[in-house]
Amino acid sequence: MKLFYAPASPYARKVLVVAHELGLADAIETVSVSVTPIAREAGTAAHNPLGKVPTLVTDTDGALFDSRVICEYLDARSAGPRLFPADGPERWAALGQQALADGLLDAALLTRYERAVRPEHLRWDAWDAGQIAKVAAALDRIESLAPGFAHRIGIGPIAVACALGYLDFRFPDLGWRSGRPAAAAWFETFGQRPSMAATRPPQA
Repeated sequence: MKLFYAPASPYARKVLVVAHELGLADAIETVSVSVTPIAREAGTAAHNPLGKVPTLVTDTDGALFDSRVICEYLDARSAGPRLFPADGPERWAALGQQALADGLLDAALLTRYERAVRPEHLRWDAWDAGQIAKVAAALDRIESLAPGFAHRIGIGPIAVACALGYLDFRFPDLGWRSGRPAAAAWFETFGQRPSMAATRPPQA
């Protein structure tokens, strides 16, 4: 398997954390590429018409994207414990947690693009504020969920941890831990897992 990824991408990090947790990291060749909202990377676009990372290229099942599809694909290939519950309420709860974390990241990335990529004279303060409000609301929900994450390794906690790690990486001044002691304490422990340590983004 070959993974097209960007080292700073939180979605790619989620895929890599899943691979490490499943013992599949050594089976994946990683190809670091540079992508932006306005410039596609040719190697990635050859496999994914959206030109986005992460994109996983397989010998038997073609090219897979986005991160949610790739994570579930890797889980299905694992011979060990699964990160996605098979069915029932636990499955829907896990998928909902992943959607919450990915939605937080969607808003954070739109904010990042607005601040770092869009020309200054075209930036829209109300857009920025609206996205940050989504991030804050998602963080409040994560705070309520965090006590249930203790000692659990699954797609929900993994996605949440990668989202919180991205906030530390790109939004250190946001202070997401303030008023959210349960999420902060859980992330302090979960962030020390070998899978998280091995996938930390480069320093900005």
